[in-house]
Amino acid sequence: MKRKALRTIALVVVLGAAWQAQAQDTKTPYPSMAPLDQYLITDRNAEIALARSAAPESISQDAEVMVLGRHGYETAVQGKNGFVCLVWRSWASGSDDPAFWNPKLRGAVCLNPSAARFEVPLTIKKTGSVLAGRSKAQIFEDLKAAFDKKELSTPEPGAMCYMLSKQAYLSDSDPHWHPHLMFFVPLTEAASWGAGLPGSPVVLGVVDTEERHTLFLIPVAKWSDGTAASVDGH
Repeated sequence: MKRKALRTIALVVVLGAAWQAQAQDTKTPYPSMAPLDQYLITDRNAEIALARSAAPESISQDAEVMVLGRHGYETAVQGKNGFVCLVWRSWASGSDDPAFWNPKLRGAVCLNPSAARFEVPLTIKKTGSVLAGRSKAQIFEDLKAAFDKKELSTPEPGAMCYMLSKQAYLSDSDPHWHPHLMFFVPLTEAASWGAGLPGSPVVLGVVDTEERHTLFLIPVAKWSDGTAASVDGH
């Protein structure tokens, strides 16, 4: 249960990437996609602001910002520093996540240049399948085909992102959870980073075979605005 909760928080893989502490009975709370309007943010400027809140202003002010429209993600603000900020929706998570279709999830993320080259095409591809009305199984079939054809790549060295937004909504049980960094590496064992061991700052290592990478998650002390985050339970 703890592993699934953190996977939802990570989204993030999106919106991880991690992404849920919910009862695992035979009926999932979000069995299918809700109407598209429930996933959209009607105020474009509000979505830009939320995306930028993922990282400190020194990074996000010069980043490219992408927003979700009815036909997919599109660039709303041109960037200067190679970072890309956007808001992941629930389908950034894995196929086994019970919150895969939760329309409330908003995972604000700011990807460094290496992570953007990996995650932005992946997010665009996955979102395209969602908006085309593909089933969850078909979405991951589409991803597999894209990886097999080399249309999607595995992470480059140094791929990471910021998820430091106070305003993000990462799960129904703990919407704001904790500010954290995420690191993307090609498929590897979580133990290689000491993930989840007592005293380790790496609280989670998710081996995501569907999206062909391993994701490591590290909580940090402050939100993007510089205010201190609670460390209770972490």
